Amino acid sequence: MEPHLGSITRDLINHAMTYQAYRELIDKLLAENKTTGHNHSEAYLDYTRMNVQRMNRWDKTAKVSETMREVVEAITEDQIWLVITEAWCGDAAQNIPYIIKLAELNPHIQVRLILRDEHPEVMDEYLTQGTRSIPKVIGMTADLTCELFTWGPRPASAHEQVMEYKRDSKGLSYKEFSETLHLWYARNKNQELESELLPLIQSTVIQ
Repeated sequence: MEPHLGSITRDLINHAMTYQAYRELIDKLLAENKTTGHNHSEAYLDYTRMNVQRMNRWDKTAKVSETMREVVEAITEDQIWLVITEAWCGDAAQNIPYIIKLAELNPHIQVRLILRDEHPEVMDEYLTQGTRSIPKVIGMTADLTCELFTWGPRPASAHEQVMEYKRDSKGLSYKEFSETLHLWYARNKNQELESELLPLIQSTVIQ
């Protein structure tokens, strides 16, 4: 029997998307007035269009610190970073481009993306407080015998904002709250994301 990590099999990895393929899929769906998943409402189409703009911006502007660069470049064994995502997810759009920037620093890292709603069996193995929150990143050895780290769905400060809003919206509409959250992302410039990923990735470096 081939090695696997729960529901993450070699076949799943082989059929998962590259970041480029993911972006091309989103563009193709938007041209058909669709997005990923099952909800093709105007609201979800608007979220997806906004996320394309966010990813375009981070693709151009995301910066990796010298410390993080050194850690990523020190990886000498092949790794797979599997990302669970959806096109309409704002947190995914804010965080995935930086993760891609890291992977581009080292040919030993292969990033593959899958859609949450197409792979519930994988998603349900990586729940956050019982919810299917995305994005979720699972780092693993290339032979699928060892899970190296997991991260997601958002940096701790952003996550606390979301949890606080769910506990008490203080009269804010979801749209108003979302604008506040994405302003936080814009100002933070991936710094908290990097600080959380740094020790996780460092732990995978063979000394």
